[in-house]
Amino acid sequence: MIGVRGLHKSFNGNQVLRGLDLHVEKGETMVVIGRSGCGKSVLLKHIIGIMKPDEGSITVAGQEVTSMDKRALNELRKMFGMLFQSAALFDSLTVAENVAFGLRRFTNMTDGEIADKVAQKLELVGLRGIEPLHPAELSGGMKKRVGLARALAMDPQIVLYDEPTTGVDPILASSINELVRDLNTRLGVTSIVVTHDMVSANKVGDRIAMLYQGVIRCVGTPEEIQKSDDAVVQQFIRGIAEGPME
Repeated sequence: MIGVRGLHKSFNGNQVLRGLDLHVEKGETMVVIGRSGCGKSVLLKHIIGIMKPDEGSITVAGQEVTSMDKRALNELRKMFGMLFQSAALFDSLTVAENVAFGLRRFTNMTDGEIADKVAQKLELVGLRGIEPLHPAELSGGMKKRVGLARALAMDPQIVLYDEPTTGVDPILASSINELVRDLNTRLGVTSIVVTHDMVSANKVGDRIAMLYQGVIRCVGTPEEIQKSDDAVVQQFIRGIAEGPME
């Protein structure tokens, strides 16, 4: 479903991605782990076409992303839903208006159809009857769920999660992990989850890829990653202060 080959990206002389390769199969949940600032979110922005690489190739469902013009990119992005790290809800809009944002902009659905779709997606993430509320009236966990409902509103084939458990307590994090896994199973979407939370990575991932020094250091199932003999991998997944990791 997604193929990234030889991806390079630098900012003001700082090389963030250095020939990254990653392949994500249709219907799987790929978790990308790595230290803060290592380029995980930069990778997501390349996949969805927000950033252009210095070198490399990105294909989504067989389409080359890097050579697309703005119109083609906008069409491609309809395949995607994205949950941002902070949920990124519009404070001035109600929950219903936030979830319906893409539907109003990119579809010809009637108000009644949109209202039904919003209610359906909120129900899917375990929320009901909160359409009139504003983001300021929601807890952190509720904001994440509303953000996910918005990400799912257009019935995407691919969902990107940027640090879905950041900023919530362990109980809410566990609930979000279960939700991500359940949605993947029920909807059959392809997912990429970016995180440095190893509990989350092990719970939701079919495979885990570690990003280190601009490349994918290793890829494997959660069990394979746990048993890796790579000292860098072990230092990260165990949270050890001293080791080879820079």
